[in-house]
Amino acid sequence: MKKFLAVLLIVALVLPAVASVSVAQDKPYIAIVSKGFQHQFWQVVHKGAQAAAEQYGVEISFDGPPTESDIAIQVDMLKSAIDKKPAAVALAALDTESVKEQLVSLKEAGIPVVGFDSGVPGAPEGSIYATASTDNKAAAALAAEHLFADERFSAKLAEATADAPLTVAVLSQDATSESIVSRTTGFIDKLVELAGENMTAVEGHDKYARANDAATLKIVVNVPATTSAADQKTGAEALLSLDPAAIYGSNENAAGGILAASNDGSDFDPEKGKFKDIIAIGFDAGKTQRTAVERGWFLGSVTQDPYQIGFKAVELAVNAIEGKAAESEIVDTGAKWYNAENLSDPAISELVYE
Repeated sequence: MKKFLAVLLIVALVLPAVASVSVAQDKPYIAIVSKGFQHQFWQVVHKGAQAAAEQYGVEISFDGPPTESDIAIQVDMLKSAIDKKPAAVALAALDTESVKEQLVSLKEAGIPVVGFDSGVPGAPEGSIYATASTDNKAAAALAAEHLFADERFSAKLAEATADAPLTVAVLSQDATSESIVSRTTGFIDKLVELAGENMTAVEGHDKYARANDAATLKIVVNVPATTSAADQKTGAEALLSLDPAAIYGSNENAAGGILAASNDGSDFDPEKGKFKDIIAIGFDAGKTQRTAVERGWFLGSVTQDPYQIGFKAVELAVNAIEGKAAESEIVDTGAKWYNAENLSDPAISELVYE
């Protein structure tokens, strides 16, 4: 009898553990394959994905290659994730062409794929459920709004005339990348809206040009010859030579060009800098840009919200698993303005990667 009771006790102790394993295994599994993993940006994306997984009761894996040039490694990671038979996949593709075969097979197997960050541009029709990414036009508009609200800028604009228009310089990394074009257009359009279309002209590049002989505000766009750091710096130097009231860099690379042309931003020191009368604004982050903002050399910068990118990617995957129709092809994950005043806020600081 004692032996029988002992066996019953062992069974009673083991059963809860078996049940908990069973519950864990019954959770939908979502495989997440990003464009990287080491960079702080992707770590915050991962953090947001984990939070969503806990909230929605799903299991996730999060993989990414060492660098964003390791296309073959990412493809292998995606293949490995598919072998685990996920309920859904979230993917930020380095090269869509390289994963088209997997996308087709996932579609045929009825496994939904969610894009995130830059998503999967040019994916086979119907293979992507929806994409969680930044609305770059709306994000860039934040930069224009904060520039327009600055008292130094508004005072100069009030004094500008058609004979002596105020200049705002825009350094745009390239004129082909959809995200960069949107970040350039978003900034220009919002500034034109705030200043008044009848009072604004845009020049420097045909893609953005708007002629207006009566303009009191002139926006000058420079698109460097290449995306190299050297050419970005040269482009920034050309714009700074115009003595603009403000200069805006459309992404981390363009902001880097502005920083390189201004002694890491110190030339914008409002008290003693060489360009003390020029307001500098950036987009994205990076250690040097963050330092420039923190020290007040940059008015501020716009950052994407990598936490929400990860959270929304998992949320969309859950919706797809549950058979819900996607409300839109693109789900905006938002953006934040950061400056010297709010950079110490943990909710902002973790989004501003180094």
